[in-house]
Amino acid sequence: MKVRSYSFFIFSFSLLFFVLPAFAQIQEPVKCKVSWAETGDHTAEIRFALTIDRGWHVYSTDITDGPVAAEVTFETLEGAEAGKLTFTDGKEQNHYDPMFGMDVRFFEEQVTFVQPITLTADDYQVTGYFQYGACNESNCLPPASEEFDFKGGQQAGKSTDGAASGEPSLFRLSRVATEEERSSTGQQADANALAAFSSLWEPVVFPQDSDSSSLTSNPKTSSLWGIFLAGVLGGLLALVTPCVWPIIPMTVSFFLKRSKDKRRGRRDAYLYGASIVVIYVLLGLLITLIFGASALNALSTAAIPNIFFFLLLLVFGFSFLGAFELTLPSSWSTSVDGKAEKAGGLLGIFLMAFTLTLVSFSCTGPIIGFLLVEVGTTGNILGPTIGMLGFALALALPFTLFAIFPAWLKSVPRSGGWMNTVKVVLAFVEIAFSLKFLSVADLAYGWGILSRPTFLCLWIVLALLLGCYLLGWIRFKHDDKVEHVGVVRFSLAVISLAFALYMVPGLWGAPCKAISAFAPPMTTQDFNLYDKTVHAQYMDYDQGMAYARQVGKPAMLDFSGYGCVNCRKMEQSVLSDDRVRDIINHDYVLITLIVDDKTPLAAPIRVEENGKTVTLRTIGDKWSYLQRSKFGANAQPFYVLLDADGRPLAPPRSYDEDVDVFLTWLKNGLK
Repeated sequence: MKVRSYSFFIFSFSLLFFVLPAFAQIQEPVKCKVSWAETGDHTAEIRFALTIDRGWHVYSTDITDGPVAAEVTFETLEGAEAGKLTFTDGKEQNHYDPMFGMDVRFFEEQVTFVQPITLTADDYQVTGYFQYGACNESNCLPPASEEFDFKGGQQAGKSTDGAASGEPSLFRLSRVATEEERSSTGQQADANALAAFSSLWEPVVFPQDSDSSSLTSNPKTSSLWGIFLAGVLGGLLALVTPCVWPIIPMTVSFFLKRSKDKRRGRRDAYLYGASIVVIYVLLGLLITLIFGASALNALSTAAIPNIFFFLLLLVFGFSFLGAFELTLPSSWSTSVDGKAEKAGGLLGIFLMAFTLTLVSFSCTGPIIGFLLVEVGTTGNILGPTIGMLGFALALALPFTLFAIFPAWLKSVPRSGGWMNTVKVVLAFVEIAFSLKFLSVADLAYGWGILSRPTFLCLWIVLALLLGCYLLGWIRFKHDDKVEHVGVVRFSLAVISLAFALYMVPGLWGAPCKAISAFAPPMTTQDFNLYDKTVHAQYMDYDQGMAYARQVGKPAMLDFSGYGCVNCRKMEQSVLSDDRVRDIINHDYVLITLIVDDKTPLAAPIRVEENGKTVTLRTIGDKWSYLQRSKFGANAQPFYVLLDADGRPLAPPRSYDEDVDVFLTWLKNGLK
């Protein structure tokens, strides 16, 4: 029985650890099948069936001044007329996106776009291409195009998959010459096109040196560690609340005294702590199973869930202030406690741990709720489980440590009024964060009640009130009178008051980067005196590289897009940083290449890529092809450092709002 018990816990913990898949540069999240179907004597339709990988979404039709919308462009329409593009076999979602300042509509998992065609003659020709945009929480892909060619009711083209597979091959270029060029210069046009694409376009291999290879870490891996650490912090805070701290010595003493064998008593304490971990991890798994990946991903922008989260955190905050107490029915804990006494053994220990979770709910509930709300809105499917793992480990740790070293119990702080101070501080934090979710709902419905200055005013007031409370100038219901202010309280008060002063310049447009992820966007700023942004020196790769060679500076390529949300986030939080901006402006030639720029090229260009012919029609197509063929990547944002000959100086970077890491990357490139 002992072996089985230990094996059960070892197996349970081993399931929680896994190896994250390596980051793939060429991403193919969408597959597209094109087909033609006659629906009547003189009607037909072109169907574009999209299969979308989990975590990605494709934008809908009729979206202007925002992300890349799904649309059909006809190059030849003879003997036929086109209707309006519609969709079927998919559920359209509509959420407000603060980066675009508008509602965006998109599809997940699958959708079929339908282009109706009315045939006006027996002999017809319908050619063109279907274009769509795809994004996930970290990257956006350049607009994908699917060509079609139908004649006389028979499919002349062929169905193709939406994205090229495999590594990019060495390209061959042949510009489509016009009739006039063919008659006057013959093949000279093709030669000119080839000359335009010099060695600067040749594929490269990125360096993987020890100084910079670590800078290309997967943002999702970093976010999982952040979620885990947030859970640990939440568990440590829950420990020092009035519902948990007094229970620790009683529980440990119980396990050590229930058996004359100290070794067995310690083992029971270990199993008790492990049971706490299992219970909270199961809670995280339950949250994931209830909502699912797509629902968690949508929580960050959906208006109604954000209103619910605002009210939930507000209720939690006021409960910590002493306005009321959140408790579960006492019959629940009584029933579980009675079963624990009767069961004994491993099951009894597990039920005792479950009793602790019920009894301590009034203190741990708001912390767990706050943690799950924050983690859930990241859209990471593993977030709730990882967050609860961190929370439970921190909560269970004292029961194990004090069982090993019972003498430590004599030196721990005794229960007292300081624990209520912890609750009040958490109350201010939860009320402040509740405003973040109200802001999302306010933007979605266009209420206009919580602009950026209003939001900052509320946070400034809350920070000032928290500082005054910590100094003993304000008291709440369960607080003791503060005879003197300790060093810890004084230090926290200084931090809170300093934070309030830090936010004051934001009322006039200062970026306040420490809270940029929480405050409403700059578009809601009433009055803005701040204008420090990085502007591209060139929007053309060949011209920018020629200038870099002329002035003897390295180049920084910024593959971006008008419809790329995370490109805007990087511009606001990283590229606008004073240190980053100074290095880029003084030491690099910044070349920004917009992959969804729909400006037509002077003439189309056909390229051989992975065994298939791809037509480049727009400037965006050209830069997207450059990114794929030279760097083996197709997602934005994407940053590359090159010398004047087009050779990479460091591994590339993608979406990661860590300013210090980005700054180190720039400095390594200069070395």
